[in-house]
Amino acid sequence: MPSILNWLATIAVGAVARIVKAGSFRALAVARRAALALGLCFTLQLFDPTIIDAPTLRVAAVIGKFGAMSRAQAQPALTASQADALNAYNQAVNDFKRILRERRAQIDAKQPLPSLPGQALYLARNNMISAYKDLTDALPSKIGRPNKFGIPPAYFDADNEPLLEEYTNLFNIMQAPPANAQNSDTPFKDVVDLGTAIARAKGLDAANAQAAGRISLGIFFAETNGKQNMGNARSNKYKGSFQTGVSEDQTGQNKWAAIKKSITAFDPALGARDDKEAARAGTSDHRYNHWTAVRDALMNAHADVFPYIPAIVKALPNPIDQMKLFELIQIIPSPTKSALRSGNLTNYKISDPTIIGHLRNNSIFTFGRADRAKTSATFGEILDAMWLFNDKFERALSKFNEIKAQQKG
Repeated sequence: MPSILNWLATIAVGAVARIVKAGSFRALAVARRAALALGLCFTLQLFDPTIIDAPTLRVAAVIGKFGAMSRAQAQPALTASQADALNAYNQAVNDFKRILRERRAQIDAKQPLPSLPGQALYLARNNMISAYKDLTDALPSKIGRPNKFGIPPAYFDADNEPLLEEYTNLFNIMQAPPANAQNSDTPFKDVVDLGTAIARAKGLDAANAQAAGRISLGIFFAETNGKQNMGNARSNKYKGSFQTGVSEDQTGQNKWAAIKKSITAFDPALGARDDKEAARAGTSDHRYNHWTAVRDALMNAHADVFPYIPAIVKALPNPIDQMKLFELIQIIPSPTKSALRSGNLTNYKISDPTIIGHLRNNSIFTFGRADRAKTSATFGEILDAMWLFNDKFERALSKFNEIKAQQKG
């Protein structure tokens, strides 16, 4: 029996070896011969199960080797640049996981956190997204399925959704409002009401004033994800529901004082609410009273731009794009206002390195070598690059529609 197996095994091994070298037509004939020899080997073993000897193992080893070679041949080797991109991405993911674990352990153990504890997390997240974009630029086949955050698949692997969820959870803890913060029971409606009233005082009709209220709610979500009186784990300067600085808040207070009388004339209830909240805030930091923080921030940065809303709505019919433009007023106020005055908003180009740097610091043209290489951009390109804001603005739009539906009801 072993001699027969040796003979059959020799045929099978030789046939398998020839399959590797054979062309497509010869491979088929050779494969049939190998299959017949191998089948006879194992059929003989059925009559004598104790026969598991060297010839049989030799056949199995060659078959296994052939299978491994086939799989390797199906996947072309990476180039040096592709391998570098893959290694950089894997390292970036590991670094992000490490800092997430570190912050979670510190928080759970109630240990003191470092100054600006969110900055390292923010940079590690950005590095992971950037490394993935570099990887998909080098290997487009790595672009995967859509993700729950609405991030373009070329920038983010949906398998890492739990990492971004933990990132958000940690920031919610690190940016919790201080103990003396003065919350509102109707934080979203407050934003809409204030934005709408300020727009009316600036001379807008009902439809455009409503657009101002909707845009204002979008800014609230963009700045704090819709969380009132929020701290800031990445800055000691910007705080509160609209993330303003002390001087910005003071400027807003002064501008509100100049316009309040006209608002109270057409909306006495809003004027009375403002009196109540101003008394409640007293001499404390107005940025930690939700109402006064929103009021002052809108007056400081946005009220003077509200008269442009009819033109903005015409140039940018999509409510999400309208919100993006007003968020740009928060980030790069002077260039955005210049673009509005130009009469050619989407084609207005900026190339100042400082302004481009401000955009990168706010997750615009931030991710991947190709994006970071940009030295100039039109406002149309900037709006398109603000995809990280899409989810926030979509939730703001949904909340606005919900508020309006309740008012109609």
